[in-house]
Amino acid sequence: MSSAPTAQGPLVVGVDSSTQSTKALVVDVATGQVVADGQAPHRVSTGEYRESDPQEWWDALCAALQQCGGAAREATAISIGGQQHGLVALDKEGRPVRPALLWNDVRSAPQARGLVDRLGGPKAWADRVGSVPGPSFTVTKWAWFAEHEPGAARTTAAVRLPHDYLTERLTGLGTTDRGDVSGTGWWASASETYDEEILGMVGLDPALLPRVARPGEVVGTVRHSGELPFSKGTLVAPGTGDNAAAALGLGLHPGTPVLSLGTSGTVYAVSRHRPADPTGTVAGFADAHGAWLPLACTLNCTLAVDRVAALLGLEREAVEPGGSVAFLPYLDGERTPNLPHSSGLLHGLRHDTTPGQLLQAAYDGAVHSLLGALDLVLDADADPSSPLLLIGGGARGAAWQHTVRRLSGRPVQIPQVQELVALGAAAQAAGVLTGDDPSAIARRWGTAQGPVLDPVERDEATLSRISGVLSDAAPLLDRAPHGE
Repeated sequence: MSSAPTAQGPLVVGVDSSTQSTKALVVDVATGQVVADGQAPHRVSTGEYRESDPQEWWDALCAALQQCGGAAREATAISIGGQQHGLVALDKEGRPVRPALLWNDVRSAPQARGLVDRLGGPKAWADRVGSVPGPSFTVTKWAWFAEHEPGAARTTAAVRLPHDYLTERLTGLGTTDRGDVSGTGWWASASETYDEEILGMVGLDPALLPRVARPGEVVGTVRHSGELPFSKGTLVAPGTGDNAAAALGLGLHPGTPVLSLGTSGTVYAVSRHRPADPTGTVAGFADAHGAWLPLACTLNCTLAVDRVAALLGLEREAVEPGGSVAFLPYLDGERTPNLPHSSGLLHGLRHDTTPGQLLQAAYDGAVHSLLGALDLVLDADADPSSPLLLIGGGARGAAWQHTVRRLSGRPVQIPQVQELVALGAAAQAAGVLTGDDPSAIARRWGTAQGPVLDPVERDEATLSRISGVLSDAAPLLDRAPHGE
């Protein structure tokens, strides 16, 4: 737990329930100072599929809050930011009927292709939902679940996203928010309502879904629980998905590009215009504050590069320049580009290739996928010379920083604060407490401040080499495993 400076204002709690752990911050509303923090892990299944027991998220939340000690008991509001897309199916007692299917579980790829066709193709989905669903999207996971585990699907009395599940455990009430629900595939961004035709296609009763709260709404208060260190009447904000929470945490103005290096890699920007990309590269998400958050996501980012480093017996920073290697690090299938059954591909290996050059090629391949979507994410009037905000676990790594600069040709800014998802959730909690704009609160806290690294000349040769390998190999990359 961090040391606890004296608070100058009321306290709020922001939570980041991510893929592998839960972090809780107690934040001073007046200054943005973190006065206490806690963290606890939860497990993800190993092997081909990606599942977690939602009860472990709750246990981790309770443990993280207990680590915050007396500061949590003084908090007056809480908000949950959580991993997007996960399918949480609950019985009538509110217990999970099976482990949650996580965002990076791609077994629903066949269902995704079928759903796209049934609604009339990619453009129909983009126009209506804002996104073309791939296997990450919750609607495809429900379709898989109903097809492969019909008995469990019939016993399901409520369907929630990960952050919804935790918020409901806090309040006893089923709510979600527009930022997270926009990643399901069954919420129509054009009308900002649940799409009953799409729900009918997958056999999901809309009565099983949570109410969509308005931005800034108080969705309830913390109900009495001996597991939680809160006072009676602590306010609960709507919460949101992790990327929308990070956008709040950065206090983003429209058009500012963000590149996040974590378990997944993402590029996004706040926009005043509703996105609708028929190629499916850009997901047309809503943000948590009434605008939009066009976003592209890759499944393989820091974990894929770390895995390559481990295979080579290298530290993750032990990269070397030069060489002719191109590496597509699609170790878990891939979402951008949409190759859910793909695996890693190495091309151009020679006698004089060094381990460090091979590791650098893994970095290059991961960043290439993200930068390829950046122009589609940004509006046409965005400033192409403005710094990329580099966040996430990889943002502090020198090899990541240099690779992004070298392949983007743009300046890069590294916000000094960490835990932006939890800080964004805290800003949302502060907003329901004070009535202020959460993004403006985050800007007052100075969350995006940090050093700006000058641009370097764009490495067109490497970009061209990777693009060529991807183009040539694409027909071979996306082959389903034997027997599927």
